[in-house]
Amino acid sequence: MKDTLLRLYVKFQMLREENGQDLIEYALVVALIAFAGAAGMNTVATKINEAFTNIGTKLGTYTG
Repeated sequence: MKDTLLRLYVKFQMLREENGQDLIEYALVVALIAFAGAAGMNTVATKINEAFTNIGTKLGTYTG
């Protein structure tokens, strides 16, 4: 009986440790995605700024 309980306890501890490892892996993936998104925002912001500048120039030409 003690051996069975010990085996169940060890299996439970292993499962518990794997869940923690999964959580860390998910956190690393989220951090990588956030980093890539933040790095790409500069390019996106520049392109959006150029688009609005072009629109403003054309509107100024037509209304001016």
